[in-house]
Amino acid sequence: MGSETMLEGWGRFPRHACRVVAPRTESDLIAGVLSGGSAIARGYGRAYGDSAISKTQTIEMRHFNRMLSFSARTGELEVESGVLLGDVIAAFLPRGWFPAVTPGTKFVTVGGMVATDVHGKNHHKDGSFGNFVIWLDLVDSQGKIIRCSRRENVELFEWTIGGMGLTGIIIRVCFRLRAVSTGWIRQTLIPVSDLSSSMDVFESSGGSTYSVAWIDCLSSGAKLGRSLVMLGEHAGASSLSTLERKDIFATSRKRRLSIPFNAPTFTLNSFSLRIFNSLYYWHGRRSGGDSLVSWDSYFYPLDSISHWNRIYGRRGFAQFQCVLPLPHSRAGLSELLRAVSNSGQGSFLAVLKRLGDENKSSRFSFAMPGYTLALDFPINSASLALLDRLDSITLAHGGRFYLAKDSRMTAETLRLSDTRSQEFAKLRTRFKIRSCFASAQSTRLGL
Repeated sequence: MGSETMLEGWGRFPRHACRVVAPRTESDLIAGVLSGGSAIARGYGRAYGDSAISKTQTIEMRHFNRMLSFSARTGELEVESGVLLGDVIAAFLPRGWFPAVTPGTKFVTVGGMVATDVHGKNHHKDGSFGNFVIWLDLVDSQGKIIRCSRRENVELFEWTIGGMGLTGIIIRVCFRLRAVSTGWIRQTLIPVSDLSSSMDVFESSGGSTYSVAWIDCLSSGAKLGRSLVMLGEHAGASSLSTLERKDIFATSRKRRLSIPFNAPTFTLNSFSLRIFNSLYYWHGRRSGGDSLVSWDSYFYPLDSISHWNRIYGRRGFAQFQCVLPLPHSRAGLSELLRAVSNSGQGSFLAVLKRLGDENKSSRFSFAMPGYTLALDFPINSASLALLDRLDSITLAHGGRFYLAKDSRMTAETLRLSDTRSQEFAKLRTRFKIRSCFASAQSTRLGL
């Protein structure tokens, strides 16, 4: 039957009253799909907006959480789609395997990683998660389970990777892990004084496996876009100290902090953000250089703080993430950062990454060659107006938007930014799945 409850994404905006079901078996899942009304699968709820929310039927996949098989020869792992990435790491890192591509949190499901075709700090070199997906099993609108791969049901496979769960319910995935010698990362921290210098570091460090930058988005003038660029490589055992070799895979549990309540709205303002950004930047300048850090600290720094989304208060926050094509990246990023700095609506979670080639295994993946900028803003009238301005700047420079982070974009903005969206909508009509699989986001965006 399911129950009605209020659902929200990680940004806690918007909220919807939804009918929620949590099937325990494939037959129950199929019965739910066939029961009528549009449905969408939901994993751990880490999509920022309303892409994993259906008012008529949100299907929670938490009971589909088994790991099914693994090949130590190829690194291929078969799992049910509700398996958490963190559980994959806990099970296989001690055996010398790590995700080939990971987003900025380990609290996501494998099904969600496929649906959003997540990218990480190594996209410039290895591409997105879909590059490492071997096959997937999908429940279609008729309740049939379809095997999709680069050889079977190829069109459905390519639209499912990055398709935001709108082609069917992903129930199983086979993907490839990366062999590693240790759980430690050799990090090089490079403070840079402005955006142009930051981009120069990215371009000259293309051989690095991992690269990411934190940006002080409230800096202006000659300091516009001053950053801390963090390069990373998987460390070999020979580079570890005696102490680090005692925990070669860096699996010791760290104590997690927690935000116990919603922060008052007034605590996040331009004054407090400027202080935070200045302190963080100058701390980075003092501690720059080479160091060994654990995989958890390098890839998932925010995972050490439970409920960090409460920092933005009861109203929640919206994340803006765009990618700008390489020829327009410098001009476009400069205009975006000037708009943020001038508005005073700063973000202390401002992240810049260099992206590589588009994923040929996906027809609807976010990434393309260029730069992606991600920014968080508390929900208020001023920040929402700024987000509309950032949308316009992105469109003017030929960019597009990451649907996994979207919570307020319009259908017209999506249409103008990504012509593939109309092709995707036509495919959903052709496969007769548009009325069966839909989310609050897909309805808002006309997908």
